[in-house]
Amino acid sequence: MALPACAAPVLWPPLQPEREAPARTTCPRRHSRVEAELAESRPGSVAASVSADPPRGVSRGFNSQPLTDEPLKASSSQAGAARAPLFALLPRGRRRRMHDLRRRWDLGSLCRALLTRGLAALGHSLKHVLGAIFSKIFGPLASVGNMDEKSNKLLLALVMLFLFAVIVLQYVCPGTECQLLRLQAFSSPMPDPYRSEDESSARFVPRYNFSRSDLLRKVDFDIKGDDLIVFLHIQKTGGTTFGRHLVRNIQLEQPCECRVGQKKCTCHRPGKRETWLFSRFSTGWSCGLHADWTELTSCVPAVVDGKRDAKLRPSRWRIFQILDATRNFHYITILRDPVSRYLSEWRHVQRGATWKASLHVCDGRPPTSEELPSCYTGDDWSGCPLKEFMDCPYNLANNRQVRMLSDLTLVGCYNLSVMPVKQRNKVLLESAKSNLKHMAFFGLTEFQRKTQYLFEKTFNMNFISPFTQYNTTRASSVEINEEIQKRIEGLNFLDMELYSYAKDLFLQRYQFMRQKDHQDARRKRQEQRKFLKGRFLQTHFQSQGQVQSQNPSQNQSQNPNVNANQNVTQNLIQNLIQNLTQSSSQNSIQKENRENPKQNPGQEQSDSNTSNGTNDYIGSVEKWR
Repeated sequence: MALPACAAPVLWPPLQPEREAPARTTCPRRHSRVEAELAESRPGSVAASVSADPPRGVSRGFNSQPLTDEPLKASSSQAGAARAPLFALLPRGRRRRMHDLRRRWDLGSLCRALLTRGLAALGHSLKHVLGAIFSKIFGPLASVGNMDEKSNKLLLALVMLFLFAVIVLQYVCPGTECQLLRLQAFSSPMPDPYRSEDESSARFVPRYNFSRSDLLRKVDFDIKGDDLIVFLHIQKTGGTTFGRHLVRNIQLEQPCECRVGQKKCTCHRPGKRETWLFSRFSTGWSCGLHADWTELTSCVPAVVDGKRDAKLRPSRWRIFQILDATRNFHYITILRDPVSRYLSEWRHVQRGATWKASLHVCDGRPPTSEELPSCYTGDDWSGCPLKEFMDCPYNLANNRQVRMLSDLTLVGCYNLSVMPVKQRNKVLLESAKSNLKHMAFFGLTEFQRKTQYLFEKTFNMNFISPFTQYNTTRASSVEINEEIQKRIEGLNFLDMELYSYAKDLFLQRYQFMRQKDHQDARRKRQEQRKFLKGRFLQTHFQSQGQVQSQNPSQNQSQNPNVNANQNVTQNLIQNLIQNLTQSSSQNSIQKENRENPKQNPGQEQSDSNTSNGTNDYIGSVEKWR
């Protein structure tokens, strides 16, 4: 019978393989699985006896049989071929993969065994620890050593629940800033919604002394009359966001009409076609792009009255002009930290902003090119580095907030030759502080919620949704060293002093208004208590009077104490009326005695007598209570 191609010739009795040409067989890929299983179950074949060593990369213990000299019991060559070991017939790559799998399976079994024994030891130790704790607390009544099977199951369930909670907590809250791990949230009270947005303390030490009139800002704003809110928008102070709040986020009888795709909104008074708001999003840049205090006080009255083409008044009528402009015009503005504002403006200029449409009108004319030179020669200053931006001496970004809030006519507008630089800076700073203090309202970009609160209290107008504090801005993304920061502060030294003054005034106003709200609420609660107490006493006396009038004889015979109490109360009321009349007459007499002390020498004795009578009356009232 013909032998298969993959089978080696079978010898009977078995002979040793030839040394010159060792027999080596390979199993083709179409070798059946049945033959492989038979080869594994029946050891001994020519292929297995060819080499005593296992294949390369395979241990001796894996499916390798030792050489034997015993005769094979199979008589057919096909059975001998089927008895060839499977591993010796596999290719070398597959043999390596099977060997790696075997090693990994052994390692996994070892890990599982170690884990099982570790958990068992941990449970045993926990059992003994808990047993010791329970034995010390509850004594011999609850020792874990004597626990029954139910108690052991309960303890195991508790331990497993604790481990499951730890695993879930690690998945839900992997970081250290998890809200669940902050125990202060359970111990501390609810935070103040108007707490400082920069996480500083709500209380501060004031540096400036302001009067009550400076701190109490109450504007009787008549939106149906002639009052007008004028928004002075300084560049890069968050004025765009605040301007949108004014036209889209205020509860009004007649809200502003804002159409999709249009920046300006129509803000008319109720029942009129007149605006109550003068800002970028209501009237546009009617007085020029980012008009300052000097321009607005000259331009707003003419624009509101419809005199756009009217000439500005001469400078000698400046005082009368300001008085007329601020009579019904309530100016508001927003300030920002000078360093952050300066960096934000630099980034805005880098993107191509120029503000060429700004008029800078002062004393009836714009500045000349010699008075206000340009820092760049092209169409814009896009892509300029920070050093070049700081090196320009004519850069209007330097001390911009002081310049836009001060009255430039006091220093000769933009003509620097009118007075010395030191005196000019002093005049500008004092003018900016004065204008800021007398404004109807100003806010700070760094305190959005406080800004909202003070605006609502000042104008008695409420916003629909609260303001949002944005701590991440374009300026915050700029990384500068300490040297550059000090240079920026030096270039904006006037703005730094003005911002310190404005922040102190702003926080004092906020604190004053909060205290006033608390006092008003306390006074209102006291008045409510007095009113309820009076109503109770009134109804009590009326019910007693009705009962006495219905059954006078029965009340006298059965309830003599009630009649006595009513008599006492009537006597007390009469004494109270008499004492009040006597005290009023005595006060008039005392005033006369103060005016003429020599004419009434015996008045002190009468005053002492009346004071003793008053004290006796007060003592009787307290005793009756």
